[in-house]
Amino acid sequence: MTTVAVTGAAGFIGRWVVNELLDRGYTVRGLDNLSNGSTENVREFEANSEFTLIEGDVRNKSDVETLFEPGVEACLHLAAEIDVQESLDDPGSHFETNVVGTYHVLEACRKQDVRLGLVGTCMIYDMADSESGINEAHPVQPASPYAGTKAAAENLAESYYQGYDLPITILRPFNTYGPYQKTGMAGGVVSIFVDRDIEGKTLKIFGDGTQTRDLLYATDCARFIVDATFNDEAIGEVINAGTGTDISINELAEIIASDGTEIEHVNHHHPQSEVQKLRCDPSKAEELLGWTPTVTLEEGVDRLRTWLEDRKS
Repeated sequence: MTTVAVTGAAGFIGRWVVNELLDRGYTVRGLDNLSNGSTENVREFEANSEFTLIEGDVRNKSDVETLFEPGVEACLHLAAEIDVQESLDDPGSHFETNVVGTYHVLEACRKQDVRLGLVGTCMIYDMADSESGINEAHPVQPASPYAGTKAAAENLAESYYQGYDLPITILRPFNTYGPYQKTGMAGGVVSIFVDRDIEGKTLKIFGDGTQTRDLLYATDCARFIVDATFNDEAIGEVINAGTGTDISINELAEIIASDGTEIEHVNHHHPQSEVQKLRCDPSKAEELLGWTPTVTLEEGVDRLRTWLEDRKS
């Protein structure tokens, strides 16, 4: 069986990627420093002999080398610092993880000729008003050190593809949500809103709420990442993943809010880094991979609500 290395394996999206890989019959070696991820996220895989989790850090070269034991044939690189506000307060930590950490992963891949799926972010794109959505050729304009370091990591990976002919695919999923995502400030808007609604708390919207997001359910995102990484035609490509539909934060709050739940607008804590409109053009993923999302927003919100309620019971 093919052995796949996954960095950030105990994180929100990482655990769904691990789940997808195991379901497909791969052997998975995961690496996570547990600063953002949690062993609880991967507890259900503990009894699976095809899964190993190594506690380590991509910033540490030796930890990455331990992950890449002989026999690893592919790597899905998800380990990253992802907090926009923290990147504005402390850009150095994001540089070390997102750029230096990616360099360590690239070097390990190069030395063993391992194919790489590099998971980037839609947050590197310039603000867009196009009703047709953002495609891969859309201008890049990082609005925070988080986005800037993710763009730098992509550029470094591109250089390894061009300079060493290393089989690399760059993946840009749009705003992903679902079970195991954090529900505090470091979480995503859907998870935060659903959790607060369950608790009977006010849903707080930053700014005027007209900003839009293309919301992708976690299982669809994981399927995209695995499909793209193992598709030979995707090597050397940058590929977006989203639903092709965006929704304003105001509209999202109305969908999630139960009767009696209040909605309040508050000052934005980092307005300078806000991307006003995020709507994915997923046509390349469909044409190249045959990938399309299958979970609607309403279904995804229902699944997330059920999962959160079960954890609180």
